[in-house]
Amino acid sequence: MGKVTGFLELTRETPTRRPVQERVRDWEEVYQPFPVESLRGQASRCMDCGIPFCHQGCPLGNLIPDWNDLVYRDRWREATARLHTTNNFPEFTGRLCPAPCEASCVLGINDLPVTIKQVEVSIIDNAFEQGWVIPEPAAKRTGKKVAVVGSGPAGLAAAQQLARQGHDVVLFERADRIGGLLRYGIPDFKMHKRLLDRRLEQMAAEGVEFRASVDVGGQLTGEQLRKDFDAVCLAVGATQARPLTVPGADLEGVHLAMTYLEQQNRVVAGDDVVYEPTLDAKGKRVIILGGGDTGADCLGTAHRQGAANVRQYEIAPRPPDSRSPSDPWPQWPNIYRVSAAHEEGGEREYAIMTTKLEGENGVLKRLHGVRVEMVRKDGQLAFEPVPGTEFSEDVDLIFLAMGFTGPEPLPLFTQLGVECDVMGRVKADAVTRQTTAPDVFVAGDARRGASLIVWAIAEGRQAAEQMGKYLVNA
Repeated sequence: MGKVTGFLELTRETPTRRPVQERVRDWEEVYQPFPVESLRGQASRCMDCGIPFCHQGCPLGNLIPDWNDLVYRDRWREATARLHTTNNFPEFTGRLCPAPCEASCVLGINDLPVTIKQVEVSIIDNAFEQGWVIPEPAAKRTGKKVAVVGSGPAGLAAAQQLARQGHDVVLFERADRIGGLLRYGIPDFKMHKRLLDRRLEQMAAEGVEFRASVDVGGQLTGEQLRKDFDAVCLAVGATQARPLTVPGADLEGVHLAMTYLEQQNRVVAGDDVVYEPTLDAKGKRVIILGGGDTGADCLGTAHRQGAANVRQYEIAPRPPDSRSPSDPWPQWPNIYRVSAAHEEGGEREYAIMTTKLEGENGVLKRLHGVRVEMVRKDGQLAFEPVPGTEFSEDVDLIFLAMGFTGPEPLPLFTQLGVECDVMGRVKADAVTRQTTAPDVFVAGDARRGASLIVWAIAEGRQAAEQMGKYLVNA
């Protein structure tokens, strides 16, 4: 415990965001640098609890009190080592994770929690600046060959851990670049892609071979994959988007959020991309259906493209400003949050259900909706329209950010002989991560369903550990 009275003397402090009028003109990250002395003070607020519930809140089991104490004492290199003990990519989680660790911070029972996420990202950013993050190749090779399918955070974590065990690892990705949704689903204003690229350089130096633009299950069959490798890890994510099933959903101007975000990420990356006219929000009236992180990413992107106005509709009711009795500490609270994108503008409305989309000559023109209330029917939650609240709104673009139902039904699953549940998730043993095919393992959203980046990394690490045990006897 760095400073016994730190939590009594100091209050929570977080970095400031760049001015709205400045940041909406570029694609750089929104947060300004956080002074080191302020960070050390924030780290000193950690009470080094007898039972650190932040460990329970973090799927990776990050050693949070340890590196808080080390930061307070200016022992940054040791803090970096502790951070990497449990997390392959803290620069990703420190920017993208919603921080369930902070929600379970003991200080948060009657005060504002420790700024764990900010300490985490500051440790790793400093480590890269100091040149402390270097390749860690295995001392000896095992001769075993492993294929990892999917290069999102789960696949990357699994591949790095397997390479460090000494296996020959090939990471396959169907897109033209490695990174999965980290590459094409996350806007640069949340995480610049140079942070991803420097990790890929480290992994390549550790022996991971990257193969992009490969359709595994198509051009590369499951049979060939099994023939060439001793084991396979499926980390294909849960990218099956929840559809909008109302009349007019097929009109021109209605797009999946990921289609929209991918195009803009390619533009920012410098690709020779010509904007699809119906994917450019400049000067247009935009409605985003869905109030989660993906919806906020669309919102920030539309602001930077120069949308005339943006509305974000969520079918659920507005969350409370603070914990409700149904969300007691240390559970993750469903509360009203304001992201950087929401701060930049747009209108957020809750308890709205779309009933119909209307167009002219096949082009979207209007959204029809109704206000709803959430009720319980036969033990199930349902949304009932409120009579007399029907409305319509003129709109040029609609982005569907209503979440994901599970993995896509890939031919690869059948080819490898793995089974899926009713939600399309790959079935696997909860401990060994083995699927119904003993030489095939699964990690991340493909097993859990759509979840947090911190869960994906944890799953990748766990799958790699179990695959290592399997390969010893393979």
